[in-house]
Amino acid sequence: MTSAPGASAAPVHLPRVQPEDPVGRELHRAPEDGRATGTPARPLRPAPLRLTWVQPEDLVGHELRQAAEDGRDARELAARWYAAGGHPAPPSAGASPTPRPDLRPLAESILDALAELPSPLAPVEPTALDAIVAACPDWPSRPADPASAHQAPRHRGDGGGALLDRLHAAWLGRAAGCLLGKPVEKLPLPAIRALARATGNWPLRDWFTARGVPAELLAAHPWNRRSAATSLAENIDGMPEDDDLNYPLLNLLLLRRHGRGFSTADVARLWLDELPAGRTFTAERIAYRNLLDGVEPPHTAALRNPFREWIGAQIRADVHGWTHPGDPAGAARQAHRDAVLTHTGNGVYGAMFVAAAIATAASGNADVHTSLAAGLAVVPPESRLARAVRSGIEAARTQRDFDTVVDRLHSALGGYHWVHAVPNAALLAAALTHADGDFTRSIGAAVSGGWDTDSNGATAGSVAGLLAGHPDRLPESWTSPLKNRLSTSVPSFDGIGFDTLAALTHSEAVRP
Repeated sequence: MTSAPGASAAPVHLPRVQPEDPVGRELHRAPEDGRATGTPARPLRPAPLRLTWVQPEDLVGHELRQAAEDGRDARELAARWYAAGGHPAPPSAGASPTPRPDLRPLAESILDALAELPSPLAPVEPTALDAIVAACPDWPSRPADPASAHQAPRHRGDGGGALLDRLHAAWLGRAAGCLLGKPVEKLPLPAIRALARATGNWPLRDWFTARGVPAELLAAHPWNRRSAATSLAENIDGMPEDDDLNYPLLNLLLLRRHGRGFSTADVARLWLDELPAGRTFTAERIAYRNLLDGVEPPHTAALRNPFREWIGAQIRADVHGWTHPGDPAGAARQAHRDAVLTHTGNGVYGAMFVAAAIATAASGNADVHTSLAAGLAVVPPESRLARAVRSGIEAARTQRDFDTVVDRLHSALGGYHWVHAVPNAALLAAALTHADGDFTRSIGAAVSGGWDTDSNGATAGSVAGLLAGHPDRLPESWTSPLKNRLSTSVPSFDGIGFDTLAALTHSEAVRP
């Protein structure tokens, strides 16, 4: 088994699915159904189901790409794969265009061989928390009174509900930013610009709409097929389901059940209890599969998981920041325990960066630039993610035209997959820096930069909502269509209001 550094956790033992358990039972059953245990079973026909993000023959191309990013020499293994007819990584989808189950044994062998290749970046991109802290010279100090960090910090004249108001604005901001990015998710940057400009909505300051867009442009650049029906201006009726909102709900449930002392194994158990497998993607789906195969956290993050440095852990980080106002170190540590179920290296840093930045913004005493600096302080400074975030911030500070900032980032980081944590963290930081706290500009810039549009819009909206400080300070054009209603497949939360979510989150933030 490929091992992965990270937080230790109690075993997650799943009755009847541990790999070693079914063997004896199957040998016992074989004579009952007429099979001779000494003869091999007839090969099964490939099932017609095309299961994305987990089939080994679809993962090899992504792992070869990951190897190139982290400096592993995979040329010999790549040559073997392509000589056998293997596909490169699909550009956006979770499965290659042509099923090749005949390549599965070779794919499994190559994935395991790739995992054994050493990365020259390992010393500067650790995953274990103690190594991350040691690598960060500006790691934030803990508050003098740790309990006070979880109380509601107040400006002069603020009432006792100041933190509650900020959290309410943050939930609304996250939803609005996510919803803005949904119809253009997966579209290339030129398509996003063309669709918005066709309706005079550039720079982005309003929802996307199909009204007034030429038919030939829509044919060339169709909206995201799963989202257009619920996320274009003419179709919005409350906040539709999205994984960028499902995961904050799950983490809120996690804290309500286990408190801040939860373990990575607690996260795993919660997912198995409450998260439908079909609502997971990329690294989360791989980790879910690994859990069902009896793999223990944090090995779930690394075993045949080429998506371990993508954005999934980052979109789960908001609640960790919301519930640690003024305590970025505590938020980052909590985000780490969550992230290592599914991610390593830069994938973990993305979660820690966002959690620390949000914790600082949640204090009520920081601007966006201070918040981003706090986020950077918990990321190893020589890592790819830290370098990319610094470059995004610097570009946004020195260039007045945000389209030019985006073009620079795409030129420098366009080799990464559009869901990778590195380019998306850089774009998020650039958008927030350029907007300087303005809500509409924050979510508009984050979405207009392309890549993972709904995820970046969601996180930008969360930060900008906190900085606004109150739901009434967010433009009604963004909040009114949400109708204080969130759809989700997470049990017991479907149809919940953002005011209720804010109250539940506040109770966790001030819990002793």
